[in-house]
Amino acid sequence: MSSGIGYLGVTPPISTNESSAKEKEVTITLMEELHRQGIFESEEEAKTREIVLGRLAALVKKFVYQVSLSRGLSESAANAAGGKIYTYGSYRLGVHGPGTDIDTLCVVPRHVTREDFFNVLEGMLRDLEGVTEVSGVPSAYVPIITTEISGIPIDLVFAQLSLSSIPEDLDLQDDNLLKGLDDKSIRSVNGSRVINEILRLVPNVDVFRTALRCIKLWAQKRAIYSNVNGFLGGVAWAMLVARVCQLYPNAVAGAIVSRFFVIMHKWSWPQPVLLKPIEDGPLQVRVWNPKVYPQDRAHRMPIITPAYPSMCATHNVGPSTQQIMKEEFQRGCAIVDDVMLGNAEWSALFVKHDFFQRYKFYLQIVASSRDVDTQNKWSGTVESKIRQLVMRLEYIDALKLAHPFIKGFSVVYFCISEEEAQAVSRGEIPEAVAQRKKEDLEGKEGVINVHTTSFFIGLFIKPKEVGSKGPRRLDISYPTAEFIKMVKMWETYDESAMHIVVRYLKHTSLPDYVFEPGEREAAAARSKKRTRSAKDSPAPAAKRSRTEVDVQSRPSSSASPVRPTASSSLVPANGSAGSNPSMLNDLPHTSASSQSPDPLTVAASA
Repeated sequence: MSSGIGYLGVTPPISTNESSAKEKEVTITLMEELHRQGIFESEEEAKTREIVLGRLAALVKKFVYQVSLSRGLSESAANAAGGKIYTYGSYRLGVHGPGTDIDTLCVVPRHVTREDFFNVLEGMLRDLEGVTEVSGVPSAYVPIITTEISGIPIDLVFAQLSLSSIPEDLDLQDDNLLKGLDDKSIRSVNGSRVINEILRLVPNVDVFRTALRCIKLWAQKRAIYSNVNGFLGGVAWAMLVARVCQLYPNAVAGAIVSRFFVIMHKWSWPQPVLLKPIEDGPLQVRVWNPKVYPQDRAHRMPIITPAYPSMCATHNVGPSTQQIMKEEFQRGCAIVDDVMLGNAEWSALFVKHDFFQRYKFYLQIVASSRDVDTQNKWSGTVESKIRQLVMRLEYIDALKLAHPFIKGFSVVYFCISEEEAQAVSRGEIPEAVAQRKKEDLEGKEGVINVHTTSFFIGLFIKPKEVGSKGPRRLDISYPTAEFIKMVKMWETYDESAMHIVVRYLKHTSLPDYVFEPGEREAAAARSKKRTRSAKDSPAPAAKRSRTEVDVQSRPSSSASPVRPTASSSLVPANGSAGSNPSMLNDLPHTSASSQSPDPLTVAASA
């Protein structure tokens, strides 16, 4: 905060020097690479977004008007009740790209409830021209309706203010507006308040935006951009970049990116990242304070929002996701150092993740139903609980790390019998169904569409202890059973319409749809090349790279679904740990690395 101290932030800048000629040069090449990556939207799409937001604003006013009349207000009072939308997130920050959603807050007066939001406005959205998708998730931490209007994705959250009407000039930065709000409304309103504060607290908005675009792209490419799955969301990444901008207020974007990786790689977590001192206020609302609240002390990577009441934007981060991000910070630091030295191009920073080649074993969580709207809500609910499964897996002694992927994969299967549909719901995809296309069944009656969404967790198994004998047992029956029980406790869960199954897979049994064309073949070729190199080496046979599997216990390529009593012997190929056991790269977590056979019994339940 600049007032009275002459700088933005909680500490003085590290350097106020202007950037060097080299830093200005790499900033130019960074902008060129960002344009090559296609992260800037066209003028046509920008205009479409403005039109969509205008239509949504009008719909919200109509929604408030209708609910007001149903509450007994006069027509004039209903018209005056207002209703307003505010954008936040990447769109408000000015760093959105083509196809990205618009985070939008719907603000309503006190007589309009959250139930009205989901029961009335959701229905009005379905009837709106140009809407192709509507899905409400009222049970989410921040209740949300996701929709798509004229090709523009919208994430709509809700806040009920303690006002009789919503004026057009309402300023959400007024702390008094928080009086009387429940926790969900406070979290919703704070989305917009936080973004406004971030923009106010950076020394140069243009530099901040360019640097943030780079970091967002990097995080997305490396699959660590997802708050719901325990990584960082857009606001958290924005606050990290903003803090680096505060520390180097006169630096250009390329220099900010370079220092970002150095600082984040060396940051002493759980020391919090703050953009300004935490403020107390007169309201009876909770403010982040690890000295008072034990759960705040448990936050592993606290990044604290600058708007009152300050909250931790990264409470979802767990041991596994923190370790993965620390590794990615180190990788990024090394690459950017090479870029600054002229030994690498910016494109090296944005190389795609290797999640589906990285581990030998995976869990696949399949949510399915036979209706698009049902599936959108059901899969959204399941996704919001994946982090809970990861947390339970982290308690298993044999697991070093449980790595959730940041998004689900949606596939529609076209079944011609009830038996096929039930098999798909169990996660068993018959070959005929897998190959069948919609046009193959054109004009046929009795076709059953089964909508599936699959989520994946990579399992990094601890190296076998030196001198230990016999198979190890990886028992995931309790975590998976508890996860499924928790998901089925959803208040609108319908056992007859919604299905879920958890399966364990070897990396060779991953479905083709998780790979881009040619990606799987390229990974297999690299693996064979490494195996040939190991065979040609003069190392003793016992040290050569190999994988041995007990044929009787080997899972089939279709990867049978996990059952409550299922227990299968899998044989992961473990490599030797490096000198630094804390780093993932030095541990036998990749599907390609292998050494001596190590029987591992996997017990699972779903």
